[in-house]
Amino acid sequence: MGDRKAFFYGTLMSRRILFRVIYLNEKADQDPVMSRMADQLTYEPAILHSYGRFKVQGYDYPGIRRAEGYCVRGTYVTGLTDANMAHLDAFEGSQYHLEKVRVGILESAKPLGEEKGEGVSRALEEGQEVEAETYVWNKSDVGLETTEWDFGEFVRDKLQNWVGSSDEYQESDDAHARNEGHDPTGGRGARSDKWKQ
Repeated sequence: MGDRKAFFYGTLMSRRILFRVIYLNEKADQDPVMSRMADQLTYEPAILHSYGRFKVQGYDYPGIRRAEGYCVRGTYVTGLTDANMAHLDAFEGSQYHLEKVRVGILESAKPLGEEKGEGVSRALEEGQEVEAETYVWNKSDVGLETTEWDFGEFVRDKLQNWVGSSDEYQESDDAHARNEGHDPTGGRGARSDKWKQ
């Protein structure tokens, strides 16, 4: 289990995409061998204040930048290894830099409408503040739209383009290959015979 902690606010909020990048297997949690690695990760909803999440012009993914009056909801993930982060660095490329931030963990509050006996949905309230690493857009406002990026819209309209084989993963796949000998999976995830042994 690794000791790196990250805040994901875009496509990597999808576990399928996260697993594809760090394990080369979008269904790592369902693979009998790989699930042991995937089970080492923990996920919690979180919020990052004073940053805005905006669409990157011409692409399906967002970038964040400092923006007073804004906040970004995302996922706080713990248990990441240095090798996982190297694959994420390659996936994010030169458009982003890794920055340490503080995020608030979102916790369930009392059900909304409980006092009237309606309590179906639950409100989220901010709890403990923790440190994490996150990928921040490198180019200030250049290349970012003024429109905020929406994860639900991405899942509904674009996720199917990102699962399976995609050119989006080429740089992270190359990083896996370069890590041959440093990554316990030999850079190929648990699909390799070497790792299964």
